[in-house]
Amino acid sequence: MKEKLVQQFKEVYGGEGEVHTYFAPGRVNLIGEHTDYNGGHVFPCALTLGTYGIVRNREDRQLRFYSVNFEKLGVIETSLDELVPDKNANWTNYPKGVMWAFEKRGYKLTHGLDILIYGNIPNGSGLSSSASLEVLTGLILKDTFGFDDVSMIDVALIGQDSENNFNGCNCGIMDQFASAMGKKDHAIFLDTNTLKYEYAPVVLEDAKIVITNSKVKHSLVDSAYNDRRNECETALKELQEVMEIDTLGDLTEAEFEAHKDAIKDPVRQKRAKHAVYENQRTVRAVEALKNQDVELFGQLMNASHESLRYDYEVSCEEIDILVDLAQAMPGVIGSRITGGGFGGCTVSIVKNDAVDTFIGEIGKTYKEKVGHEAEFYVVDIGDGAKAI
Repeated sequence: MKEKLVQQFKEVYGGEGEVHTYFAPGRVNLIGEHTDYNGGHVFPCALTLGTYGIVRNREDRQLRFYSVNFEKLGVIETSLDELVPDKNANWTNYPKGVMWAFEKRGYKLTHGLDILIYGNIPNGSGLSSSASLEVLTGLILKDTFGFDDVSMIDVALIGQDSENNFNGCNCGIMDQFASAMGKKDHAIFLDTNTLKYEYAPVVLEDAKIVITNSKVKHSLVDSAYNDRRNECETALKELQEVMEIDTLGDLTEAEFEAHKDAIKDPVRQKRAKHAVYENQRTVRAVEALKNQDVELFGQLMNASHESLRYDYEVSCEEIDILVDLAQAMPGVIGSRITGGGFGGCTVSIVKNDAVDTFIGEIGKTYKEKVGHEAEFYVVDIGDGAKAI
């Protein structure tokens, strides 16, 4: 892969000068959805799918970007003096946003770059291609400009800042954290309120993680994502009038049930209920995995989907079809929507001897019901971002 991309870089930009290669993974969240901006826990893992970057220094302040995935757009040119969001800049708003966020923190970028990008995360699938690109850019800047005091957690936080304040999506920290801090064969049990984290081994003796892409694209910036966040923030303020809490993640289910009537609107009440119950499910799911109780982990995944479908209302018809088919199939331990919602992917834990049937039967029925095909990825858990 590296040799091929370096060759493409030389074809696009010419062959002189030293080039460097980097990789940042996408992620799948096993459980803990829409808890990351509600002060709760998440349980993502980095994938071996991700985004590659080939980079060469320039002597001026020009920035040139080229994506193998969007060849028709050609080379998109800008400069370090033009780090502002621009609809015409297309995908390059993500790396530009990270550069802007570094400069805002006082990290001066002293020269331009030629960058070639290639990603093998399906675009719009909910496996965090944008966060992967942000973390990739952060690692490139840290390495290229010698910002040794910037940790990989800082890279994740800078990526989140750029997505919130440059690209206008009010995302939590999970996606960037998983891409920056992933560890092979482990998921990250992360308290998004404190950024305390631990690695938990994902030991699925005779099962695989299967991601199913509904091929329904979502764009979180334009979707109801920010609405959900606002609904939760309002619910939190209402609860804070009757109890002392900092986040919805501070509550147990019993505490929520005792005080939920402080939330005046029934829709906000459902949103807050999801945030509280999903956080507790995530804590229990990690405990189950530590006890090698994969069956319980699967049951909690199923309950998570139910809550995302009915209380948080971020699923959609196509995703529900995939989950219903999966949960009804022998050999499926658990299945749920993953990612921000409104399309994207499901994540399922499937016993090894059922994987082929799972892909064959669900693929066939989904196409009959929806009219287009789903894509399936049997994934491995990989390391976080790195130079290669």
